[in-house]
Amino acid sequence: MNKPLFMHIVDRLSNEFEFFRQKRDALGRLSLSPLQKCTAAIRLLAYGSAADTVDEYLRLAESTSRSCLENFVEGIIQLFGDEYLRRPTEADLQRLLYIGEHRGFPGMIGSIDCMHWEWKNCPTTWKGQYSRGSDKPTIVLEAVASYDLWIWHAFFGSPGTFNDINVLDRSPVFDDLIHGQVPQVTYSVNGREYHLTYYLTDGIYPKWATFIQSIPLPQSPQAVLFAQRQEAVRKDVERAFGVLQARFAIVKNPALFWDKVKVGKIMKACIILHNMIVENERDDVVWVNERGGYIRYDISGFQDGEGSHVDLNFSTNTDSMIPDMIPTETTIRDIQMHQQLKDDLVQHIWHKFGHEGDNN
Repeated sequence: MNKPLFMHIVDRLSNEFEFFRQKRDALGRLSLSPLQKCTAAIRLLAYGSAADTVDEYLRLAESTSRSCLENFVEGIIQLFGDEYLRRPTEADLQRLLYIGEHRGFPGMIGSIDCMHWEWKNCPTTWKGQYSRGSDKPTIVLEAVASYDLWIWHAFFGSPGTFNDINVLDRSPVFDDLIHGQVPQVTYSVNGREYHLTYYLTDGIYPKWATFIQSIPLPQSPQAVLFAQRQEAVRKDVERAFGVLQARFAIVKNPALFWDKVKVGKIMKACIILHNMIVENERDDVVWVNERGGYIRYDISGFQDGEGSHVDLNFSTNTDSMIPDMIPTETTIRDIQMHQQLKDDLVQHIWHKFGHEGDNN
């Protein structure tokens, strides 16, 4: 995080939260400054250390450092949560579809996967629920990430005994789609028209119309190329997890808090800060890692939601009654549509990239 972004956060917190304002005591002495309190919180998030590690550097006691951290994550969620942990807007969707189309996956808007965060101070009565066998207790994060490592969806709190399918059954990732509160998209793959965007996943996820997995043990050249491209692009979410843990070691190291609610707020705040850094460092030109190399994409024409031929129309007033939701859920879980889309993507990628090696 660069200095201007950090100072912007400090200014917002000090202006809108009483805890971060500098006051005077009964003797007229100034208390801790907003910069001290925010720096203490950021250091605890970035280094994942105990609360008493900033006592000499920032002259804060352990209890004060813990209060700074708790109030900091509360403030980040309240001030920036709606903007930096949201579903894609029309402009966002235009950019995601543009990059997905150029990478060989029209209609793809991200990758989905799960990450486990060890919970060191899990209550003894809960350890059986959060531990697998002799493993240590963990809490699961389900996330959707795009090419620029922006995390669009985060569902945190499932016990570590759950696998990706169990987490998906409880996740709200498709709630907006079921309620008709997402943009309506039309795109073409191999000459066939589709209206449902999808995520790239690993093999554990079900064969739904909204998920596209790789091909295990591919035999034909078309299947081999598809598997290579899918597995390369799907790594976006794995990279996002790696960058999140590298930036905020607190989510890499075992969680030291006893309260699960506080642990969840820390994870959410770290994701929001991660997205703020991604936006702050974003440029009109992006370099996307594909098949061991980097491909350059110019997204300057999509900052205002223009420049793509994808047909987009918002439909946010759809009736969300149960009878209307059932057909949508059936469409999401359509195995035949999944297989048809996957076959069309195999042919599309072969026509788009199959002859690249002939020119070398």
